[in-house]
Amino acid sequence: MHLEQIYLTCLSQASYLIVDERTKTAAVVDPRRDVGIYLEKARQLGATIRHVLLTHFHADFLAGHLELRERTGATIHLGARGQAQYPTLPMRDGGALEFGDVRLEFLETPGHTPESVSIVVLERAKDAHKPVAVLTGDTLFIGDVGRPDLLVSAGMKAEELAGMLYDSLHHKLLKLPDETLVYPGHGAGSACGKNLSSDTSSTIGKQKQLNYALQPMSKAEFVRMVAAEQPPAPAYFAYDAGLNRAERPTLESVLVSALKPLALDELLRALRDGALLLDTRDADSFAVEHLRGALNFGLSGRYASWVGTLLDPARALVLVTAPGKEEESATRLGRIGFDRILGFLRGGMASAAARTELVVRGERISRETLAARLAEANPPLVVDVRTNAEWNAGHIEGALHVVLDDLAHELARVPAERELVVVCKSGYRSSIAASLLRAGGCQRVTDLTGGMDAWSTLASGAAS
Repeated sequence: MHLEQIYLTCLSQASYLIVDERTKTAAVVDPRRDVGIYLEKARQLGATIRHVLLTHFHADFLAGHLELRERTGATIHLGARGQAQYPTLPMRDGGALEFGDVRLEFLETPGHTPESVSIVVLERAKDAHKPVAVLTGDTLFIGDVGRPDLLVSAGMKAEELAGMLYDSLHHKLLKLPDETLVYPGHGAGSACGKNLSSDTSSTIGKQKQLNYALQPMSKAEFVRMVAAEQPPAPAYFAYDAGLNRAERPTLESVLVSALKPLALDELLRALRDGALLLDTRDADSFAVEHLRGALNFGLSGRYASWVGTLLDPARALVLVTAPGKEEESATRLGRIGFDRILGFLRGGMASAAARTELVVRGERISRETLAARLAEANPPLVVDVRTNAEWNAGHIEGALHVVLDDLAHELARVPAERELVVVCKSGYRSSIAASLLRAGGCQRVTDLTGGMDAWSTLASGAAS
């Protein structure tokens, strides 16, 4: 048996390829939407993908089950409580899928969602009864468990789902042998839990020892703990969960229109018709020059997650990218279901060089310059867009704190007439925020190169 974890760092998302080496039959668990990586790996192994298994209706990304079905004819398997618009085979508690020497046993493990399942992997040629691994989806993470509050907007109580989660963990997953490998659906950086480890695998035994949520406690204590202090769910989560239930266009068909090159006048016409202009270049390039009204979500960071958090998926988009980055920009948006992409600016910013009235030129501010400006009689206002925890750990005196996640709803708190310098930790989020502030009517906005990381280095150097 070939069992491989395929990890997508920018979404902190894990999928799995399982191949029976005797029959060359393959299954994919929780695939991302750009499925070429699974097809290529299967080809290299001489295998054919015949099964796609979803541990639940994912909220943080659009799964690639329909793409694999279209490309390979694979059967889609879904938890028995899941109701989808496309044909599926139910994964019922105690049921199994066998191909060659591979046996996948199903455990219904509701809690994160009602239809969640975990998949126990056995290699029958070695030991027909001893699990090799369990693929836990968003039920059990390394260092954490799945959050139970994502369906509150759909009328379910977080406490009810947390109770289900306790039972799934203690009556099913923790009954597996301690040496069973744990392969979760996400790692650190995902908003599907609040304490995820950077490790992407573990064992049942280690998680019993180290996972805070698996320590001895009553069910009532567990429910109170896991239902409390969950971070706000990004705005696109409910949207993606709905799309994962639906029969919808494949990424391949979406990219046909998304990768349409647009002349500058065509792009401007789309903007007049209500489209948003998304510039996916790095923050330094964006600061030097960009089209007026553009929003900067750079590919170097958690690009898709921030787009999903801050923008409306119903709004049409047009893209400005670095040369050769058009497909990556569109594909990563497609991973979260932002499919209304009308095209990209042909020739990039170079095509707008002669239209000076359309181009904003500037620069980011250095830590030394900011320090000098803050000592002046009429200093700029620092706008800190980091999280509450980051702010509480230290901030620039006199700064205005507006968490980036909330900025679109908190624009009234930012004085548009002031000169503004936006800061974050490293300089990625600040460029997003600065572009949103400009689009919201603030005229004099820049951001700090290197963010608070650079500022703290300056401060510590002065202190020494």
